[in-house]
Formats: sequence, structure tokens, C-alpha cells
Amino acid sequence: MAVYKEAKTNTWKVYYRYTDWQGNRKQTTKRGFTTKREAQAWEREQLNKVQADLDMTFESFVDTYTVDMKNRIKENTWHTKGHIIRTKILPYFGKRKINEIQPKDIIAWQNEMIKSKDKRGKAYSPVYLKTLHNQLSAIFNHAVRFYGLKENPAAKVGNMGKARSKEMQFWTQDEYAKFANEMMDKPRSYYAFEMLYWCGIREGELLALTPNDFDFERRTVTINKSYQRIYGRDVITEPKTPKSNRTIKMPDFLVEEMQDYLGQLYHIEKNDRIFELTKSYLHHEMDRGAKAAGVKRIRIHDLRHSHISLLTQTMC
Repeated sequence: MAVYKEAKTNTWKVYYRYTDWQGNRKQTTKRGFTTKREAQAWEREQLNKVQADLDMTFESFVDTYTVDMKNRIKENTWHTKGHIIRTKILPYFGKRKINEIQPKDIIAWQNEMIKSKDKRGKAYSPVYLKTLHNQLSAIFNHAVRFYGLKENPAAKVGNMGKARSKEMQFWTQDEYAKFANEMMDKPRSYYAFEMLYWCGIREGELLALTPNDFDFERRTVTINKSYQRIYGRDVITEPKTPKSNRTIKMPDFLVEEMQDYLGQLYHIEKNDRIFELTKSYLHHEMDRGAKAAGVKRIRIHDLRHSHISLLTQTMC
């Protein structure tokens, strides 16, 4: 590598060569540094990254972590991880050298997270705090396993928050009936919640459904994909787990309801989404319907619990 001054712009540039993981020689140039010191500092960081030297900053190692991990996990999963890294981790550790971050620094960060508030002014939930720590620890674990970091300071400190509560919330069939009655004024909402409750599917699976997924002769619906909205784009992915690929038998009345609903969707193609809704819309409708019906507000995911409870009662 070498640092040069560009007379025309009165700025500095870095010109360097390196060997990639396939053994190919590469070269590139970085321009626009206002001082020689800035150019040299950037040069050192690039050398550390190429040589996997953990004298690099935490921010530089995150770049390495991103290259290593991004293509190995689902896009929506990385979207969540990336948001946490950018907004909750890098602002605190970005400029620190990764091999100099100590357990006391992790404790200080945890205390900041515990004191922090969300957009509504509420403290982060214990479950979210645990998720934040898990992501930070995952980065350090990656450095330990593959890049020779001596130890994981986040693991040494231990987690904050707690795992999701094991308590299941659900609606009885009577409670759901009251809620569904309030949804009838908006057919899209009504049919969406009918699928969620009677089939026990997830939000993303619901929003990915197409006419092609229904076999009304066999009275089944096939679940083989999930919908996410990522960076303003509609993204269809595989379901959450391999076992989530399944074919569900629908009750007779639900078959009739979905035939009626699809009949109302003019010019729809076989592979078009039938519920072009957002998750925030469903949550708003959940709020509205629960309040109007006078039933407790549960999470949309708890409709899966309600479905399981319904199946259990049916089998007894």
C-alpha cells in the first residue's frame, strides 16, 4: 500500500494491492482524504482486515462478519440483525479496537441499553434486551472461532434481560367468535383472521398466500413460503423452518368463505398475493376488533396458540 497527495484536489489517496481468498491479486484506490493522517489510518484498517488482524476497529470487524454471514442466512433474518448492529451496537463499540474491548465495557453498554427507551418512550422489554446481547455476543464468538480473538467479553459478562415468557395467551372459540363478528365490516380483515385462527398459520405465511395455494376439491391450503417487507421491497422467502412447509386441511365453512373471497378479487392471477396487507395493518385491526368485542388483546402470533387450544379441545 502507498499514500499519495493529489495536487489538483489537494486531497490524499491510498493505492493498494492485496490477494483475495482465491489467491487472485487485486488492486484498488481510495480517494478524498483531507489529511495524510486520515489516509494512513484508513490504510492500516484495510491491512488489518485483509490480514485478519484483530488490532482493527470493531466497526471494521463487523464488515468482515457481514461478508462471512450475510449470504448464509435469510434476507429477513439479516435485516433484523443488521438493524440491531447499526443502531444498538456500532454507536457504542464502532471505533474501539475489537481486541481491547473488555467485560467492563460490555457492562457499561448493557446499562445504557437497560436505560434506553423505544420510540413510544417505553423501556426495552427483557426479551429484546436479551436479543441485543445475543447479537453482540455472536459477533465476538465469530472473532474467537475464526479470527483468533482470545475470549468473548460478552459471554464473560453474561446476558441481560430474559428469554420469552413460556406463558401462552389464547382466545377461546367464543372469544374469537366475538372478535370475528366485529371484523365482518371489513371483508379482507375478516378473511385474513379466519385463515390465521382456523389454520394456525403465521402472519408472513398468510401474507404470502396466492390462489394457487388452495385446492378447493381437496379442501386444503399449502404453506410453502412467507412474505416480508424489507427496505421498501416485497420479499418472498421460504417458511420459518423446513417443517413449516405443510398442507393444511380446511374446515368446510372456511373453504366456502375463501372461495367467496377469491371470487371478489377481480383480475387476480394464480400467483398473485391475495392479502396485500401490511403487518401493521393487521395489528391495528387486532386492536380495533378486540376493543369492540370486549375481549382481551392478544398478539397475532397468539392466534396460533388459540388454534392449538382449539385442536386440543376437539381431540378430547
